Amino acid sequence: MTAPITFGLSSEARNLHWLLTNLVEEVPGLLSVAVVSSDGLLLLSSDPGRIAEARQAPGERPQGPRGSAADLATIVSGIGSLTIGAAKLMEFGGVKQTMVAMAEGSLFVMSISDGSLLGVHGAPDCDMSVVAYHMALFVGRAGHVLTPELRSELRKSLEAESEKETEAAGSSR
Repeated sequence: MTAPITFGLSSEARNLHWLLTNLVEEVPGLLSVAVVSSDGLLLLSSDPGRIAEARQAPGERPQGPRGSAADLATIVSGIGSLTIGAAKLMEFGGVKQTMVAMAEGSLFVMSISDGSLLGVHGAPDCDMSVVAYHMALFVGRAGHVLTPELRSELRKSLEAESEKETEAAGSSR
């Protein structure tokens, strides 16, 4: 995982970055983690050094969420929207967690109190109960601080970081 640039961020934003870093370091088998706003925008990523890759020309960027934080954010947002719609249609209340088990890994999506989502892409051998437990800890700690102001700050920080990466990639070619 690439360490996020937290210089100049508020203490709440730095704390969320720390929580995300801690989640990735504490849980074996996590490939990628993303926090997505209720409107589908990436707010935090365990792979910040690859956000700009989503803007590259077709054929140049790696495939799937292993290669792009933006891809994982899109998948998490779509699954979150689908499950929220299904829960409303079935009148079963709010969605707490969604898990998709695949042959080559798992995808976990958990709701955060403000409508944002935490998404985790895990390796095939990750312990699903450990992943779910640590995701719940993250959500419990992050949910009360993820205000509209903090979401805006995180989004602006990601955009600035992405622009710097794009400029650096352009100057190295």
